[in-house]
Amino acid sequence: MSLVLPPLSLYVHMPWCVRKCPYCDFNSHAAPELVPQAQYIDALLEDLQNDLAAAQGRPLTSIFFGGGTPSLFAPDQVGRLLEGVRRQLPFDPSIEITLEANPGTIEHGRFSGYRDAGVNRVSLGAQTFNEEQLKLLGRIHGAGDIARAVEELRQAGLDNFNLDLMYGLPAQSVSQALEDLERALALQPTHLSQYQLTLEPGTVFYHRPPALPDPDDCWQMQIDCQELLATRGYEQYEVSAYARTGRRSRHNLNYWEFGDYIGIGAGAHGKLTRPDTGGAIVRTARVKQPREYLSRTANSRVSEHRVVPAGDLPFEFMLNGLRLIEGFDEQTFESRTGLSFAVLTESVSQAERRGLLERDGDRHWRATVDGQRFLNDLQELFLPS
Repeated sequence: MSLVLPPLSLYVHMPWCVRKCPYCDFNSHAAPELVPQAQYIDALLEDLQNDLAAAQGRPLTSIFFGGGTPSLFAPDQVGRLLEGVRRQLPFDPSIEITLEANPGTIEHGRFSGYRDAGVNRVSLGAQTFNEEQLKLLGRIHGAGDIARAVEELRQAGLDNFNLDLMYGLPAQSVSQALEDLERALALQPTHLSQYQLTLEPGTVFYHRPPALPDPDDCWQMQIDCQELLATRGYEQYEVSAYARTGRRSRHNLNYWEFGDYIGIGAGAHGKLTRPDTGGAIVRTARVKQPREYLSRTANSRVSEHRVVPAGDLPFEFMLNGLRLIEGFDEQTFESRTGLSFAVLTESVSQAERRGLLERDGDRHWRATVDGQRFLNDLQELFLPS
């Protein structure tokens, strides 16, 4: 089998936030009194040059500003970065450019500036509308800030926006999770991401865990929220993602479909297909600490450049593809890994026998309802032996 170049995206990591949340295990850092915005944008544009050859002429189908809190950066700096990227890489005519924003860091008129800079999609970190829960999560915004941010978005003409919600919060009941979702839906987002709170190693919550709901209650929250979203016209297309028709996240879909992405910025990760260098799939990473990232020369910001062994590719593909409700097809697996689907025969058969995976059509597969519930168990079946 031969590799086929998949679509290409760009991830831009903005590492600073106002305050580190106790549940967060992302590479984020409390912002200094004065964020070195111009210096960081200069470094990002230099960093991009490290992976230009890997683009191999492909246009960018999406750009995602993640963090941290990208909305700490002024619109003119975001615009300067996008102009610099466009000079180095072509943009797909329908490119999706998403900016993550914290409702507590948005000043009046700022979204208009982001729109003028080229941003056409925003992801708001709402998390919950319950004031007590927001305090427990260490968030700097209140429920009213979420509604105000959405109003700012609409005034700026940015109608394509996502709301991030969490469930399974400390002492949360099923009815409270549904109330949260109702308040989110009242704001009519085009996309909604809903994640269960998990205690990740290295976080404050992991070392001082709060009292979380019973796992069965969390499962009931998920089921009830899925049903409510379906009745309101939001189609679930990934374990945690729901969208109105035509509003699926192009950037996240590219991850889940094992596409390519360049990652620039402190701690950013990338995945690149290189048939021009012997058919390898390469994983990249940048140095994590913002101060170190800024102090290094352009090419020394790359801390990892690793060829993925062929034996690891089935698991890496399934780690993403099995999250999609519609599943994956054998042809995509073969074209994006360079492997024959036959290498999965034993794992697929075992997953079928356990009721975690099912065939959907001639060469298409998807996780069953049990497979979605016990996704980690299903994914582990594809680990290298």
